[in-house]
Amino acid sequence: MNITFIGLGIMGQAMASNLLKNKTPLIVYNRSLEKTEPLKALGAKVATNIAEAVSDADLVISMLADPIAVRELFFASDGVLSHMKAEATWIDCSTVDPNFSREAAVMAQEQNILFIDAPVAGSKPQAEAAVLSFFVGASHQTIAPFENILLQMGQKIIPFEKVGQGSAFKMVVNMLLGQAMVVFSEAIQLGLKLGIDPDFLLNTLPKLPVTAPFTAFKTDNIRSNEYPAEFPLELMLKDLRLATASYTNAGKRLPMAEAAKAQFEAADQAGLGRADFSAVHQYLAALSTK
Repeated sequence: MNITFIGLGIMGQAMASNLLKNKTPLIVYNRSLEKTEPLKALGAKVATNIAEAVSDADLVISMLADPIAVRELFFASDGVLSHMKAEATWIDCSTVDPNFSREAAVMAQEQNILFIDAPVAGSKPQAEAAVLSFFVGASHQTIAPFENILLQMGQKIIPFEKVGQGSAFKMVVNMLLGQAMVVFSEAIQLGLKLGIDPDFLLNTLPKLPVTAPFTAFKTDNIRSNEYPAEFPLELMLKDLRLATASYTNAGKRLPMAEAAKAQFEAADQAGLGRADFSAVHQYLAALSTK
């Protein structure tokens, strides 16, 4: 099977690396060519243009920042879909809204290409350790030929049978993640204002049954006030926008998600967009001193 990986950001870099470490032959493509160098050192073939990247691929895996990036790269007249061969498969691991995934499936079908949405749960550490979970908008039977490939990059595949449902579940998960980070940060601010020792708060709150477990991995960031990006804040903001927009389009509102989105928007405007999404704590901490 000829495999091409497109999109070598924080997640894509780690995922493609794990394929190469498992001796899977791989062509890689990224619009910023310098990001291909670490993978070339691991044995990847580097494509310098889209046609070279995908014309012989049986499977194309993409991990891009947002629906705009996917649309620009895949749907353009000279884009990826126009150069893929008939009966190839496109697995999109990007976090997009379910309507976009359904549109992608239609666009792919017009070229006789199978589309599968397969966004992941996990950020940089999970990607590097190959313990991601894949939320797959396809049946067991459809995904079966590609399970071995996905499990070189992760540890679990959760099928949702229908196109777009993997993306739908990823929106639910990331909405919960963003809200929980804001709630955790506000709880710390309250504790500090009430005179509780900060180390006690950071050591104790993540261990309580009422607290989201991932917060335990963000306490070092808060202690040091340094937020190296594992999941950039600007991408969390994008996901919250997708979630709230999808619900608004159905004539409904998500008041708590909208409130969390507003905090991430303000943090992004404060210059924290490229930091880890836990940097929303830094913004809220600064706000509490005003």
